[in-house]
Amino acid sequence: MGRAASETASPLFSAMKEYAKSFYKSKRWQHTREAYLRSVGMLCERCAKKGLMKPAEIVHHKVWITPENINDPNVVLNFHNLEAVCRECHASEHDYSKKRWKVDEFGRVTVKNDPPRVQIPA
Repeated sequence: MGRAASETASPLFSAMKEYAKSFYKSKRWQHTREAYLRSVGMLCERCAKKGLMKPAEIVHHKVWITPENINDPNVVLNFHNLEAVCRECHASEHDYSKKRWKVDEFGRVTVKNDPPRVQIPA
């Protein structure tokens, strides 16, 4: 099952980094995403830990995708680095309400919080 046209037009997809768009549209990601969702029963893993049964809509990368690791299958396609989440849990992970960048005293834009560093089992 591929990503629906409405899903690629969603604010979440349009806010996606340019370097990641072709990856998320790729057949290898769509296949991995669907297989992972099926492997966890299509439920949000975080909600399930709280005893809530809520459908997962997003497959989140625990180690965030960057331009440096976008072509590393151990990061982008490894089930150990994936987590099925609902929109609310995904939003709380990335905290979209806060800016992820800052401007220093010289006017340079820098990342406010680096992505989390998580060791992925081989």
